Amino acid sequence: MGLLQIGAVLVSLAAVLAFFNYRVVGLPTTIGVMLLSLVVSAALVAADFFGVLDIREQAGAWWLAIDFNKTLMDGMLSFLLFAGALQVNLGDLWKHRFSIGVLASVGVVLSTAIIGGVTYVVAPFLGFELPLVFCLLFGALISPTDPIAVLALLKRAGVSSELETNITGESLFNDGVAVVVFLALLGLTRAGHVEGAGEIALLFVQEVAGGVLLGLALGALAFWMLRQMDDHQVEILVTLAVVLGGYQLAAALHASGPLAMVVAGLLVGNQGRMFAMSETTRAHLDIFWEIVDEILNTVLFVMIGLEMIQITLDGRYLLAGVLAIPLVLITRYGCVSAALQLVRPWHRLGDNASALLTWAGLRGGISVALALALPAGEARDTIVTITYCVVLFSIVGQGLTVGPVIRRLGRGD
Repeated sequence: MGLLQIGAVLVSLAAVLAFFNYRVVGLPTTIGVMLLSLVVSAALVAADFFGVLDIREQAGAWWLAIDFNKTLMDGMLSFLLFAGALQVNLGDLWKHRFSIGVLASVGVVLSTAIIGGVTYVVAPFLGFELPLVFCLLFGALISPTDPIAVLALLKRAGVSSELETNITGESLFNDGVAVVVFLALLGLTRAGHVEGAGEIALLFVQEVAGGVLLGLALGALAFWMLRQMDDHQVEILVTLAVVLGGYQLAAALHASGPLAMVVAGLLVGNQGRMFAMSETTRAHLDIFWEIVDEILNTVLFVMIGLEMIQITLDGRYLLAGVLAIPLVLITRYGCVSAALQLVRPWHRLGDNASALLTWAGLRGGISVALALALPAGEARDTIVTITYCVVLFSIVGQGLTVGPVIRRLGRGD
């Protein structure tokens, strides 16, 4: 199957599952379609296990043609981050810059070290071993909250505006930091080219600072172009060019594409919306990007559900995945609490902010995509299975209960 045929299958399946969820199941769309695609995957795996259909081999070849990692990281992610950033108030984000900055940087690095270290110690007791660098890679890919999962579910959670700004801001920025940490560690597996601390620091500066500066340049260029016209069709085309062209330019310059899209989206969604767009353009732009966001989110969660076909169903790895769930949550709570203590002199959230930020910090497609980017081998299969277990619990368990948890602990005022 070619890419067009694969895309047609995914979109058609997403439409059917979304319709069935809307008419029968009644869950939030993203969670509903993922659970239904899980049911489809489980049925196919069961058919293969009992010899009814030879699914694994056929589905494996079909799924490899998609390449989940490239589809998300080099394609869908740019659209989803830009669409999410368009709706964020830059003034609120700046007000909480200290807490968001610490959570998205120190929090990610600290969480990577803790989760990686505990995984390295515990793995032998579960019947397998992982090199330390792979344990740290797991820590890096599972530490950041996923902006796609967070933004898709936060809209209906009912949190306070302050807490929503912190959750949204952190999720938009911490994946860029986590990807840099992940790439630096990946170099130590000899799959990349990082050799020492100096090169790691250079990579960090180039990716993060380069991404922010490129995002500012793209946002400024888009703002200038939008001010020169009043044609909503052309103006929407300009924003599409920022996403498609800007993300590819970031890759060519070895800058962080995700951070560039977030910064460009913030500028277009705030300065551009206020000073460079008519009411008609604002309405059409919001509708267009909301539709793009919803469609891609639905397709992405279908892909996460179907990924079950490719995971290694080894009891040791599944047990490790189950045990990783409380490890990730406890580490998240500790890192969030430490981060909020650091910023307390400048900004203070509510008493239950740590618990709310922990439970609302969902993991999603980015973690799965990074796990699939690891070098082929037993270590990769192990980490993919563990990551998948954590992501499933996060999206389903935390995603379905984040509303009741917020109502029980308070809205975070």
